[in-house]
Amino acid sequence: VSTQSTGSSGINAEYGNSDYIGYCVTVLSSNYISTSMLGKQNYNLNAISHDTAIALIRRVLDKGVKVKDVYVDTVGPADKYQAKLSAIFPTLNITVASKADDKFPICGASSICAKVCRDKCMREWEFPEKGYDISNSGCGYPSDPKTKEWLRENVDKVFGFPQFVRFSWSTAELIIDKKCARVTWDEGDDDDEENNPKLSSFFKKVKKETEIPRHRFYHEQGLTSLTDF
Repeated sequence: VSTQSTGSSGINAEYGNSDYIGYCVTVLSSNYISTSMLGKQNYNLNAISHDTAIALIRRVLDKGVKVKDVYVDTVGPADKYQAKLSAIFPTLNITVASKADDKFPICGASSICAKVCRDKCMREWEFPEKGYDISNSGCGYPSDPKTKEWLRENVDKVFGFPQFVRFSWSTAELIIDKKCARVTWDEGDDDDEENNPKLSSFFKKVKKETEIPRHRFYHEQGLTSLTDF
């Protein structure tokens, strides 16, 4: 069983033998993942994970490390992921497997490195928002009652959670749905052909004296032009 202290000591041991073993990590903040997954152009968690793994392999190769074999814990279908990595790195022997951290010691070691670095980021997190205390947030996983309780106690009815929390996480989404204010978007009717001009109409020549009709939004909201101050 790996704990915070044993994990840290394990990493220190690896540093002490850095002549033949080492590691590197890429830290992706919860805010980065949230904005990627919930943005207008969806960048899903599988794609984020794949791109991060590819960047890590390239970083090691760029440092001059002679890599022969690569073992990866799968995200999504293992065969497709392995084919993708093999196409990008044809000179490497790549193995992608489910639960790789249980099957290959090197993956188990990398899992410890990732968890210890993650815990360090959590301990040293500085909130850009005011009034939050991380001391009782638990381990950050949904299986921890402390984490769930922290989420319930620190949700804002309007803004949801601070950047410390990944909004795209299903546990957070459920709490937002239950505790936050409902939002109703006032959208126009896309089927209203009468009020939606055709694309070709923007290329027609308009006489200067012709008054261009204002968008219906201004009429519906009761807005008029201000000419005198």
